[in-house]
Amino acid sequence: MKSSSGNVSTVKKPAKKMTSPSAKNAKGKKRGLVIVITGNGKGKTTSAFGQALRAVGQGYKVFIIQFMKGRSYGECVAAEKYLPRLTVHRSGLDSFVMRDHPAPADIELARQGLELAKKVVASGKYDMVILDEINVAVDFKLIPLQDVIQLIENKPPSLDLILTGRYAAKKIIGLADTVSEVREIKHHYAAGIKDRAGIEY
Repeated sequence: MKSSSGNVSTVKKPAKKMTSPSAKNAKGKKRGLVIVITGNGKGKTTSAFGQALRAVGQGYKVFIIQFMKGRSYGECVAAEKYLPRLTVHRSGLDSFVMRDHPAPADIELARQGLELAKKVVASGKYDMVILDEINVAVDFKLIPLQDVIQLIENKPPSLDLILTGRYAAKKIIGLADTVSEVREIKHHYAAGIKDRAGIEY
């Protein structure tokens, strides 16, 4: 090829695109990611549901287990009405959990949620599993940290697993491929603005 000055120049061919080893395994199959969304700011669950919506849009099946939550939030209603590929299961009460004195029902529901998570993850029926607020459930000692670590380590290779909630344990962060921290800078609660439909639930 000639350059504009008339001299012959060599043009390098663009480098062949390499697929990140974190995206695919040695056999070319999709490698599932472990994603942690933590921090003290608002938006962790919202972020996870956004990820679920993106996955559903690509034809994936997603299962979400919400720990320590019992209310029928707007995202649960929307999933039931409009998103057949998205299943949401709540495993908690519609009340606050006392960190140092959790009720027996809180512990039992969290343990049930963990057992369901193990079955769903191992089933092979889903492309993505989201364990919403599981980091808090671990920090509040409703479920053992080691059980969650084993769940992460034993998940199917192609499954995307997302864990949300503040207080993410260092060992869980260490196992993750991606960790995002949502940091509070300002919150409308401080101004006395109460929670409202479409924002908090």
